[in-house]
Amino acid sequence: MRRVSVAALVLVPTLCGSLLLTAGCAVKERPGGRPPPAPPGVTADAGSATSVHVMWNRAPGDTEIAAYEVYRGGTKVKDVPGDERMVDVTRLRPSTTYVFTVRARGTSGDLGPPSAGVRATTPAAGPADRRPPSRPERLDGKVLGSRTVRLSWEPSTDDRDVESYDILQGGSKIHGVGGERTSAVVTGLRPGTRYSFTVRARDAADNVSPVSAEVRLSTRPGADDGRGSAPTGFRAEARRHDGAYSVELSWLPPPVDGIVMEYEIQLDGRPATTLVWGGAPPRGRASYDFYVGEKAGVTYRVRIRAKLPDGTWGGFSVERTVTTGG
Repeated sequence: MRRVSVAALVLVPTLCGSLLLTAGCAVKERPGGRPPPAPPGVTADAGSATSVHVMWNRAPGDTEIAAYEVYRGGTKVKDVPGDERMVDVTRLRPSTTYVFTVRARGTSGDLGPPSAGVRATTPAAGPADRRPPSRPERLDGKVLGSRTVRLSWEPSTDDRDVESYDILQGGSKIHGVGGERTSAVVTGLRPGTRYSFTVRARDAADNVSPVSAEVRLSTRPGADDGRGSAPTGFRAEARRHDGAYSVELSWLPPPVDGIVMEYEIQLDGRPATTLVWGGAPPRGRASYDFYVGEKAGVTYRVRIRAKLPDGTWGGFSVERTVTTGG
């Protein structure tokens, strides 16, 4: 089990209100305006020899986001509406490493600080290639709740390599995953809504395959427990150290695409602590422990949920019961 150092986390006690966490960059505010914080969870993956797919999580806090600005190095290359969190950056050079950052712009026009920079290297272009990959076959889908679905398909083939897959909704690209993947999780959907999805493959030369057969899915109506977007493998154990008790938790991130940067811990059905990773979150199992007092024989119920890349809270994990000194 990989333990997470408390120093790697920003702890936000819910009893003290919400803390606005921003990068240590000087940002000039306009009178009456407040710049939004930096978007967390930025990723960048090559889509072809001349394109990179950039994704990020919703900027935290209650500032209304009008748009996101995407930068390649110090150059702004894209403006993205505030309700979207991904973009394809095109017209790049093959076999080149780029650094991307994202900034959020509030509705008052105030521009927040840049996100952490992420690197992506485009593959070599190779000899002239005009042959597209084969069509992805056997597209299947599973509804995971009122806002989430999982898609899966059989891999495409190419005379060289499949570099990425585009996920389309109603004919428009809404997501992208690397060519080694044969599944994707789509979040941020509307409850009780019928959707149509297809997938197409893309090679390094930007040749795209025919789209797959269509799969139609209807999200569940209303709110639900969101179990498909909950952390998995959740464990909780009471431990005694230096005369006091703590509860030690461990879990695996929810099976969604993108990076989960924030978790909420509930104790006895009430929010107790919010954990926000200050840097890159750990891969695989993570753990965290917190103090609960010196008295033995006290029973607690604990569970955890993640803030998904689309800015919504996912489902709660299974609830565990622990007793101090038990």
